[in-house]
Amino acid sequence: MELLLFLFGLLLAAGLFFLAADRLKLPTLAAEKALVSAAHRGGRHSGSLDMLLHIWAQRLSKYIRMDEYRRELLKTTLISAGIHQTPEAYTAYTLLKPALLLLGAVLCLPVLPLLAPVLTLLAVAVYFRESRRASEGMERKRGEIEDELPRFVATLDQALRSSRDILTMLDDYRSHAGPAFAAELDILTADMRSGSYESALDRFRMRVGSPTLSDIVRGLIGVLHGDDGRMYFQMLAHDLKQQELQRLKARAAKIPPKIRVLSFAMLGCFMLTYIVIIAYQIMASLGGMF
Repeated sequence: MELLLFLFGLLLAAGLFFLAADRLKLPTLAAEKALVSAAHRGGRHSGSLDMLLHIWAQRLSKYIRMDEYRRELLKTTLISAGIHQTPEAYTAYTLLKPALLLLGAVLCLPVLPLLAPVLTLLAVAVYFRESRRASEGMERKRGEIEDELPRFVATLDQALRSSRDILTMLDDYRSHAGPAFAAELDILTADMRSGSYESALDRFRMRVGSPTLSDIVRGLIGVLHGDDGRMYFQMLAHDLKQQELQRLKARAAKIPPKIRVLSFAMLGCFMLTYIVIIAYQIMASLGGMF
């Protein structure tokens, strides 16, 4: 009887919910998931729980307050990292995820008190990880773009010897660029076609936030103002080539310690194999004697 009452109450609550959702024109869970996936395209895969957290964060974002300077700084970081969220929604998501873990820690106190400190430490770790996600994504994207800048500058140096059409140069290089840089060049060329070239280049510089790219943009703006630009980009290409060689040497210097660790591990495996064989032969010979 109690089971039937429980099932009746559950079905009644579900029916009332669906009737209210239809009356209020609420979107279905599949529609909200599609919208969230479209808003976070290009990022990590979102599961059902993560999708619900994004929806709740979007609804809680209207209660988040921050000063204008911090909001603009966070907005620039999110754009550079390719995260399609408002600063308020991102802050709400950063706080909501560890808050749920802390709620779980509180609920575990009467039942599993030893699990509560673990969930608390996990909530702190999740908060620091989520709060650094935008800056880490921006640094990763900036690093991918900066790795291409020496080749980009060398291409501009060659193109300026026969043409002054910056938009055509950018369009030609876009088809050979990496994913991160190609996406930024798509935005830049579309911005240049719809408005001022100089303003579009300045917004491009602010989005990426790279000092090296700022030097490149400064040279391109000089070309727009009528400067020759060939000597500038020739010297810049030489400097970036030297910086690239130093960066490659620094990366190569980190490889031998890793190889040394693997070499010692392989040597240990070989020695263990010989020791096992010798021990087996000794045991076999002793067994034959007795």
